Amino acid sequence: MSDKSLITARIDGSLAAIRALRDQVDRICDIAEVVAERLQGGGTLYTAGNGGSAAQAMHLAEELIGRYRGDRPAQRAICLNADASAITCIANDYGYEQVFARQCSALLTERDVLLVLSTSGQSANLVEALRIARQRAVATIGFLGSTGGRCAGLCDYALIVPSDDSAHIQEAHQVALHLLCEIIERRCG
Repeated sequence: MSDKSLITARIDGSLAAIRALRDQVDRICDIAEVVAERLQGGGTLYTAGNGGSAAQAMHLAEELIGRYRGDRPAQRAICLNADASAITCIANDYGYEQVFARQCSALLTERDVLLVLSTSGQSANLVEALRIARQRAVATIGFLGSTGGRCAGLCDYALIVPSDDSAHIQEAHQVALHLLCEIIERRCG
C-alpha cells in the first residue's frame, strides 16, 4: 500500500467513525443534559480512561474547569487518571484493576457523574469504577467503541462508536467530547 493509499484509507475510516455519531445525536443530547443538570445541582463530573483515552479524559475535565469557547463559570470536573501518586499507590496496594474504583469509593456522591472512555469497553479498572458508581447512584456514561464491551451494560448512557480501530474510535470520541463541552457551556454559562 502506498503512502497516499494509506492516508486516504485512514481519512475514510475516520470520516466513517465520525459520521456514525449522526445516528446518536439524541444520545449525545441526553448525555449533555444529564451532565449539565448534575453540574448545576452542585455535582462533579469525574472522568477516567487508559492510554489515549486517559488523555481525552483529562482534556474534557480541563475544558470544563477552564473554558471551551467563551467565558463562563468554572465547572466541577476531576480526571481520575491525572493523579499519578494515587494511581501508583492504589495499583501497588490493591492492583491496577482498582485504581479508579478506589478513588470512586472515596469521592463519588449521588449528585455526580462518572464518564469513562474506552475503545474496547473491556478495561477492568473502568468496569470496577462503573460498578462502584452504580452502587452510589451516580450517573454513569461511557464513550466506548466496537460493541461497548463490559462497560456498556454498566452505563446509564453509552455512546458507542461502531468501529474496531482504536484511532478512529478516539477521533469520534473527540468530536463528541467537544460537542459535550459546547452544550454544557451553553447550558451552564
